[in-house]
Amino acid sequence: MARPPRFDTGQLLDAAVRLAASGGPACVTMSAVAQAVGAPSGSVYHRFSGRTALLAEVWLRTVERFQESYTAVLGSHDDPRLAARAASRHVIAWSRHHPDEAALLLYGAADFDRAHWSQEHTARADAGNRQTLTAVHDLGKALGATGEQARERITLALIDFPLSLVRRHLRAGAELPPHAEDLAEECTAALL
Repeated sequence: MARPPRFDTGQLLDAAVRLAASGGPACVTMSAVAQAVGAPSGSVYHRFSGRTALLAEVWLRTVERFQESYTAVLGSHDDPRLAARAASRHVIAWSRHHPDEAALLLYGAADFDRAHWSQEHTARADAGNRQTLTAVHDLGKALGATGEQARERITLALIDFPLSLVRRHLRAGAELPPHAEDLAEECTAALL
């Protein structure tokens, strides 16, 4: 009977998240991930064909986890204004509870070598982005956002503002302040 693996894919990706959060995507190498979990490099190569595949998986796992919870919140209320306010709060709350993942997402997919991802990885990223943007667009329509300026306001209220609040604090190496959710919700409500 084969011996079960000592290091699973989740552990390796968790280590990659921590490396990216502390030093950026350039710090996520096969050997750095192996060293972070105390595994031989072969364990990493056994699960990922190379650094590009590792970078794609760490980005995708992180962004998919955020997108799944965010789109659920967008559809959580019959009243679109309440859903918008909840979504804005969610960006802050999720970032507070997942600081390493939030720090990783302050980069972009391009920083994780998206230009060289496999077709499968690119398709996953595109599908997740489409699903999230469709949910934002649908909420915008429910709020009566029909023109270009109104759609810009929705994007600013639901995406840009909450992310800028997270970015400012995390890039400064600071924790999100206790009032951040309230501030995000108030700003979203004012914009809408």
